[in-house]
Amino acid sequence: MSNNRVSRRQFLGYTLTGVGGFMAAGMLMPMVRFAVDPILQQHDAGDYVLTDQAVADITEEPVRVDFTFEQVDAWYTSEVTNSAWVYKEGDKLIALSPVCKHLGCTVNWGGDPENPTQFFCPCHAGRYEKNGQNIAGTPPLGPLDEYQVQEQDGFVAIGAVRENTLV
Repeated sequence: MSNNRVSRRQFLGYTLTGVGGFMAAGMLMPMVRFAVDPILQQHDAGDYVLTDQAVADITEEPVRVDFTFEQVDAWYTSEVTNSAWVYKEGDKLIALSPVCKHLGCTVNWGGDPENPTQFFCPCHAGRYEKNGQNIAGTPPLGPLDEYQVQEQDGFVAIGAVRENTLV
């Protein structure tokens, strides 16, 4: 036996410190996991969604293409349907987001009879050029976003949304 005797006061101090440390670790571990888990998860942001629109049918006139993909929010998985305005400029495929930069309404190609070669937002009469550039003097504050787009097996495949590179 050791000659170093532990007093009752020291024993209580060691015990309370150990229990307090155990409780603190029990509270901090879920917080650390919550903060670190999204960083460690694999993201498939570069994946493309294959549509049923044939590339051969795409012309210089923008066509609305709907596409559906699976979205996971925490533990809930749902199918989301989005759309894009797709057209060709030479041999290049271009896909623009239909979401207006003013208030998020959906723009339509040729929706304004006075400007049949522009995108038109019916909410507040916003207008965009064919390349997505907002027209000065109308409510939108920026150009339409652009989707990454490619051809897969003769069909249009839509990727992630990005800032417009055409303007």
